[in-house]
Amino acid sequence: MLAPAFDTTARTATHLLPLRYAWRELRGGLRGFVVFITCIALGVLAIAGVGSVAASLADGIGNAGQIILGGDLSFALIQREASDTERTFLTNQGTVSVAGLTRAMARTGDGRTTLVEVKAVDDAYPLFGQVVTDPPMPLASLFAQNNGAFGAAVDPSLLTRLDLKTGDRITIGSATIELRAALTSEPDKLTGGIGLGPRLLISNAALQASGLIQPGSLVRWLYRLRLPASDSSDQAVAALEKQAQTTFPDAGWDVRTRSKASPQLERNVERFMQFLTLVGLTTLLVGGVGVANAVSAHLARKRDSIATMKALGATGGSVFAIYCAQMLLVALLAAAIGAVLGAALPYILSWAFGAIIPFPVEPSLHPGVLTLSILYGLLTALAFALWPLGRAHEISVSMLFRDQVAAERRWPRRRYVIATALVVAVLVALAIQTTYDHRIAAIFVASAIGVFIVLRLVAMLTMWIARRLPRAGSTVLRLAIANIHRPGSLTPTVILSLGLGLALLVTVIEIDGNLNREFTAALPAKAPSFFFLDIPATASNGFDAFIQEHAPASVLERVPMLRGRIVSVNGIKTEDLKPPPGSRWVLQGDRGITFSSVVPAGSRIVAGDWWGADYSGEPLVSLENKTAQDLNLKIGDPVTVNILGRNVTAKIGNLRAVDWENLGINFVLVFSPGTFAGAPHSDIATLTFADGGTPAEETIIIKAMSDSFPGITAVRVKDTLDTLDGIIRKLVLALAGASSVTLLAAAFVLGGALAASQRFRIYDAVVLKTFGATRGRLLAAYALEYLFIGLISVVFGGITGSVAAGLIVSEVMDFPFTWEAGPAAAAALVALGVTLALGLLGTFTALGRKPAEVLRNL
Repeated sequence: MLAPAFDTTARTATHLLPLRYAWRELRGGLRGFVVFITCIALGVLAIAGVGSVAASLADGIGNAGQIILGGDLSFALIQREASDTERTFLTNQGTVSVAGLTRAMARTGDGRTTLVEVKAVDDAYPLFGQVVTDPPMPLASLFAQNNGAFGAAVDPSLLTRLDLKTGDRITIGSATIELRAALTSEPDKLTGGIGLGPRLLISNAALQASGLIQPGSLVRWLYRLRLPASDSSDQAVAALEKQAQTTFPDAGWDVRTRSKASPQLERNVERFMQFLTLVGLTTLLVGGVGVANAVSAHLARKRDSIATMKALGATGGSVFAIYCAQMLLVALLAAAIGAVLGAALPYILSWAFGAIIPFPVEPSLHPGVLTLSILYGLLTALAFALWPLGRAHEISVSMLFRDQVAAERRWPRRRYVIATALVVAVLVALAIQTTYDHRIAAIFVASAIGVFIVLRLVAMLTMWIARRLPRAGSTVLRLAIANIHRPGSLTPTVILSLGLGLALLVTVIEIDGNLNREFTAALPAKAPSFFFLDIPATASNGFDAFIQEHAPASVLERVPMLRGRIVSVNGIKTEDLKPPPGSRWVLQGDRGITFSSVVPAGSRIVAGDWWGADYSGEPLVSLENKTAQDLNLKIGDPVTVNILGRNVTAKIGNLRAVDWENLGINFVLVFSPGTFAGAPHSDIATLTFADGGTPAEETIIIKAMSDSFPGITAVRVKDTLDTLDGIIRKLVLALAGASSVTLLAAAFVLGGALAASQRFRIYDAVVLKTFGATRGRLLAAYALEYLFIGLISVVFGGITGSVAAGLIVSEVMDFPFTWEAGPAAAAALVALGVTLALGLLGTFTALGRKPAEVLRNL
């Protein structure tokens, strides 16, 4: 009766035997696993940290949705205020707060000017959160009109830019504004997007008194709604959103809810975090080389133990099971370390930088993120450990005892090859399925695998060439070349780890250089000096005369502009369309729209015919060609846009190719004359100096315009590009910092490879010293070896990174790629120097051993 139970217990004990042996060996310490643990922990730290920060940020945005949005719901209109009927509808649902957003020129008493982002609010603002000023003031006192001036809170950067202090006065349009406090915190700031100037927070009364509100003025009106506490559930919010769209189908407003307070911000965060996650995967890939080296070195150290087990009857499968279990236990420890550090990252960021981070981060533990990062670490360790573990299965007892210098290279059994391929496939599928953009992730993974294979082939080719080089006359050179191709050579490890790390860093450096060049280097030759906004249609002739008087040698281009939103194309609603990523922006939110009797400058007709100057037929629209291709549109298809609360449908009359790079006035949609007859609009203009203009000329224009046309906003193009360039530089700096983790992993892999080969280096040095080699000659030989291998690594890493950057810049970012030789060469030289330094540092120990001491212990 006890036999079945006894057999079950015996089988269980047999199955657990590898784990017991693995644990027993590990109780003696983790000697030799430092690089293994460090590489896996770094990769898991990157993935867990990025995932935890992203999840904490998503929680913060979600939980602070009412504060970020400024209400439970927000209804945005462009160029028009809500009608009485629409306003009544909103007021009946709860408490409404109205804010107007626009840009204007701020002028000091002595004529200094700058662009500001004006935000005008009513008495109900803010519905959620609070405005913090320095000094603290009630908003009623802050905005009140005293002694002929309206009050305002201002971004401290405006005070610095115009050399002002609180209490000073400026002019906005025709209104006098007293700067009563510095604006420290604005609860709904994130909904405003990228600002081209400092914030000026004023009252709606001040905006009305400024004279900036004219028919067609580019003012974005926000109607924030706070629902009653008794009826503010998510279901109530969703129902009201649907009711508003149904009741006012032609309102043209952009409706957002607290659950999607800032969709663009969330998308940008997800994209940025995706890149950082892929960097973490690259770190794991580089670290995988260190894992393979560590496993091979560990098996070499355990040669006697393995031989003894096999001599006592252990099978190759048992040996594999014992040491595979041991590797997985170490990998689990390393992954746990990385996961713990990654989980702590949101708390560290919130504690150290919470006061300056503009995003709401709510640190918390995210088990799903941590589990995924640990799984990445275990799969990576297993993928790179299976191959050397499988080779140990095939090594005979006699060979294990006899092979003292270098293990024989052979392929493992087929089942281990298949297992490795399956683990890699699971890792790839996991990487693609768990990222924001599957297409980008698939391209990244395919590129990483391709680069890995190419660098492995480069290493094999390097060893093959070194093996077949003619015998060198110099002993030092001969020894260096022999070390490159001998069994146990460092060549594959150095080329793989250093090449991958450098390729990623060069990719980021080249992208940074090309973005900087695109924004600055080509600017003077092709960009206008100014954009002028909100030119009243009734004052357009006077504006033209003003420019002719003050800048007679300049080129002025002025066109009418309205703001509208595409509602449907070819009968399909925009929300049902799924265009490629490059054209999604056309359907998101409102865009600039114009009408013209002539083909706009910077455009050329590629399909269809342009309407005549005296055309008066049905509404036609000219569509940008790439957008038409992405939306699968052709000539004759209808396009419906909402302008000032009215849907207008026009047929596509022709397609245009647009030169977006000239920074001139370009539109996706250009309508035929008469399409918007009677609609209030303003004009937009560019001013281009023949010689690029000087700061003095630009200052004269701004000062004169602020006096003659106080309601017109002048946007200096160079300042705008500087603002965008600053944002991009911060992003690139963050990417470069994240990429440096990969280089750190590469350095650990290199150090681990040197440590693993220390026994062989000592053996070589002792034998060569016995035959008369001096320490100087050996040091020179090793230096040449590291120099040759490092040089090959940085050359191919640099080439690979440059090619990857070229594809990203030209295909994804869609502008010409120029190779930035200087920064790439600097990165390569630093990497080469690190290789030499680490290599020689590890060599000194081997050269310091006495021959007699080593020979006695062989």
